[in-house]
Amino acid sequence: MNKIVDVDYLVIGAGASGMAFTDALIDHCDARVALVDRRAQVGGHWRGAYPFVRLHQASTFYGVASTLLGGGRLQQDGPEAGLHERADQATICAYYDDVLATRMVGPGRVELFPGCDYTGGRGVVSGETGERFEVPENCRVVDARYLAPEIPAETPPRFVVGDGATVIPVNDLVGWEGAPSQYVVVGSGKTATDAVVWLLGQDVDPDAICWVRPRDPWMLNRAHVQPDPAVYLAMVAEMMRLAADATSLDSLFLHLEDAGIMLRVDTSLTPTMAKAPTLGAWELELLRTIEDVVRRGHITSVRRGRIDFTEGSVAVADDALVVNCAADGLRNPPRLPIWTPEALTLQPIRAGFPCFGAALAGYVEATRDDDAEKNRLCPPSSYGNSLVDWARMNVLGTRAAAAFGAEPDIKAWADGVALNPARVAPDHPGSAALDDARARLAEHTGPGLERLAVLGGLEGPA
Repeated sequence: MNKIVDVDYLVIGAGASGMAFTDALIDHCDARVALVDRRAQVGGHWRGAYPFVRLHQASTFYGVASTLLGGGRLQQDGPEAGLHERADQATICAYYDDVLATRMVGPGRVELFPGCDYTGGRGVVSGETGERFEVPENCRVVDARYLAPEIPAETPPRFVVGDGATVIPVNDLVGWEGAPSQYVVVGSGKTATDAVVWLLGQDVDPDAICWVRPRDPWMLNRAHVQPDPAVYLAMVAEMMRLAADATSLDSLFLHLEDAGIMLRVDTSLTPTMAKAPTLGAWELELLRTIEDVVRRGHITSVRRGRIDFTEGSVAVADDALVVNCAADGLRNPPRLPIWTPEALTLQPIRAGFPCFGAALAGYVEATRDDDAEKNRLCPPSSYGNSLVDWARMNVLGTRAAAAFGAEPDIKAWADGVALNPARVAPDHPGSAALDDARARLAEHTGPGLERLAVLGGLEGPA
């Protein structure tokens, strides 16, 4: 007979979204939660991330609502002096361990089931002992895995690796013995940019790096995505002002580049990818030192001395070390209603900030009874990928913010939560810059959203 676990919620996945939902839920209602994860510890993909990874956004925007990650500290030196700190892997993992111990398991509100798999319905099984658990019939299931990122360490290469070729996940780059004459970095996203910056920081000659970049990305200037409402809201206001008059998405991104909001590595090409992570100006300078960039589509096979692509082949050094950074870090499955009779499926709500979205879902679940009303208040957005996806993400996320922001209690909660990038904290002293940003945001949001909805192929006014 399976062991019955007497809880009100079964949360599947103890990564960023599952932890943020659980934290907000137990903070606002008297619920007991079973938190299940296939890994041995909480923290999700951070447990398998590459050693030199850092958050690409400020630490303030990440984690759970009750506990500020990083203390809101500013960097005191280095190329990002004056910007908010970005936590590294060890800091993030320690943070989640502390949240689990002090906020969840310690007070007895949450029971963790590490190293366990969800078997469907109401069942959970331990991967180590085979012991099976069940939750009661009235227990709500929360799926925090729907948009769980893939990471290179757990994702086999999507190409054939021939005899004599050396291919490693980016995790293995640190501590790699030997000094190959050439490094081949594979990937277009943030992991690949991190790998290139790290190699250059280890005094690898830029000419010894080949960057396989099937698509070129647009990236946000990190200086504009900061936990200061005068800065963040000014950026959004300018984005909306430029969107209102945009003739195309390509032209909009070029205008955003002129405004210092968007960045691209190669100014001779118009990027087609807009997952829009943040990037520092100092990182951009380093990335532009790499001249050997290969754009021949996706890799089909790697052989000793040669890489084959969907659009031809290129020669590489016989001893080339191929660093695989390609994994689906920001997934784009179809949007689903977050609340259904079968499960809550966590997804972003405000564009681009998954921890805030998961915490918001937890707060709404704790404070509302009707699932239809919850879905009205918290329609899902999605992550960006193409420029069209980016436009849709911003339209849907802003519409959602208008819906939940119209509820006085939700607005008060959101203004008190550091995870919310658009919040103006109750104790904010105010400033002329903030007043100006809010005025411009009010003026330009309507026309900007209406035009973005057209450019993104969404029907109806924004």
